[in-house]
Amino acid sequence: MIISDKIEKALAVLPNKPGVYLMHDRNGRVIYVGKAKNLNNRVHSYFRESGRHSVKVTTLTSHVEDIETIMTDSEIEALILECNLIKKYRPRYNIMLKDDKTYPYLKLTLQEAFPRMYITRKVVRDGARYYGPYPDVGALRSTVKLLRSLFPVRNCRNMNQERPCLQYHIKRCLAPCTGKVDPQEYGELVNSISMVLDGKTQELRRNLKQSMQEAAENYEFEQAARYRDQLQAVNRLEESQKAVLEGGDMDIVGFAADDFNVCLQVFFVRGGKLIGRKDFMLPADGEEEAEVIAAFLKQYYNEEDIFLPKEILVSRLPEEAELLLLQQWLSDRAERKVTVSVPKRGDKAKLLQLACDNALKLIQEKERKGKLQQQSEEDTAEALQRIVGCNRSLARMDCFDISHNQGSETVSSMVVFRYGAPSKKDYRHFKLQSTEGKPDDFKSMQETVYRRYKDYEDLPDLIIIDGGKGQLNAALHVIRGLGLDIRVISLAEKNEEIFLEGQSESIYLERESPALHLIQYIRDEAHRFAITYHRKRLRKKNLVSVLDNIAGIGPARRKALWKAFTTLEAMKEATEEELAAVEGMNRPAAQKVYEFFHSDIVKKSDMIGK
Repeated sequence: MIISDKIEKALAVLPNKPGVYLMHDRNGRVIYVGKAKNLNNRVHSYFRESGRHSVKVTTLTSHVEDIETIMTDSEIEALILECNLIKKYRPRYNIMLKDDKTYPYLKLTLQEAFPRMYITRKVVRDGARYYGPYPDVGALRSTVKLLRSLFPVRNCRNMNQERPCLQYHIKRCLAPCTGKVDPQEYGELVNSISMVLDGKTQELRRNLKQSMQEAAENYEFEQAARYRDQLQAVNRLEESQKAVLEGGDMDIVGFAADDFNVCLQVFFVRGGKLIGRKDFMLPADGEEEAEVIAAFLKQYYNEEDIFLPKEILVSRLPEEAELLLLQQWLSDRAERKVTVSVPKRGDKAKLLQLACDNALKLIQEKERKGKLQQQSEEDTAEALQRIVGCNRSLARMDCFDISHNQGSETVSSMVVFRYGAPSKKDYRHFKLQSTEGKPDDFKSMQETVYRRYKDYEDLPDLIIIDGGKGQLNAALHVIRGLGLDIRVISLAEKNEEIFLEGQSESIYLERESPALHLIQYIRDEAHRFAITYHRKRLRKKNLVSVLDNIAGIGPARRKALWKAFTTLEAMKEATEEELAAVEGMNRPAAQKVYEFFHSDIVKKSDMIGK
């Protein structure tokens, strides 16, 4: 193995202490983060001549240009630092978890004096409590509807109302916005919701029964009837939930892999009841099962709002030293003992096997769908190739579109399809200069294709222009001027007609033609990508101008607010707590932003898209 002088120097000064090492590529990017009990021994092991290195390690070391180390006082500190650095840099060669789906959560805003409950897909550190994730959105909505009928917590955002809304009159809210309920009574409702969501229905039933009896003894019969109705509903809810284990909270991590994919399926058991699941897919890079599971535990449970159960069941344990370290770290985070184990028999082993079977089924389904989709996409691309008279297979297709607002903020987009499927990593945006302030779609298209093809990088087999014959000719003038011999066509949206170079008559395809559907899909994707970028630039321009009116909000905070909320509407809907949680913000600044958006200064016309 040939080692550069820079790496040799870095290896020569490695300490014999615990810590974290970061490997950088030639561009300075962090491509791998690891921890070690002894930095000198661990990092040297990557660069020793050995036929035992995996393909991944061999590839990794071939891209390493520099090594950075951070010493720690203990191995547990190294583990914590490793988790945080992986989360920060998301290195190319670390095992990175990715949700197979973005499941919704149920959010209970405990940071507010009178909490509310709603469904969200975004988890932020704002003091709220998140329940989930829930794979079945319909079931989650039904749960929320039931909970609101049982425990009438508020549903609106505004707490400054002159009179109660309709929800109060139909007994779906206690109207805390007008002071019609004291915090203690309202807090009991919120606590009851938490008990239901935590699976503590037995304790809740006891509390409701006691409250009902006390209300009856005090001749508060209306209140007693309310407790009775809640108790009956909780009993029905408890009967519908099947207990799968005897008590306890635990997460069950199932594992499955093939030559291409790895899937981790997590079952969430709370109070002995299976309340949900979540799955993660990642590419198979040759890691051992125990290594993948250890990486999962470190990444998944490093999130601030993730609930840590007392027991985590896995299909394969990391090596003993790593296991003890992980259990210590998890216990420190949970502030109580957390164990990681492999069940050998009984109901726990059966549930773990079920999780593994589910993970395997997801991989098989992904593979089956992938094969069917790939075959269909390739067949359609071949049909389009014949229609447009291209003499080579359409391995890559580029499509361009222009977007502007009366010539303002003119942008263009390029989307790329490979073998009939979108390749989003190849998508590009262009901020155009030649036509800014004066709308000229032909000139805009010419600037776009010139900037794209002037360096002859990764040329396509077919170029698609969104527009009619004029757009096609404008693009051809530049493309042929660059000496490129690539088939170029355009698709006019009005009649969905295809224009070819050198032909005066357009082509009309049957409405149900798969080739027409493919070219429409590519055109629509280019249009969507251009519009999204155009609106983003308009929003950003508008956002900066609006936030300029708020005292104490400078460039750094403007940028942080824009990054956190994306749109003005989202910023307007945010609570003071959510605003204060943004990096660089504090409570006084958040209060000024909140008051600004809820005053008469900000009109609807200030909001993009309104």
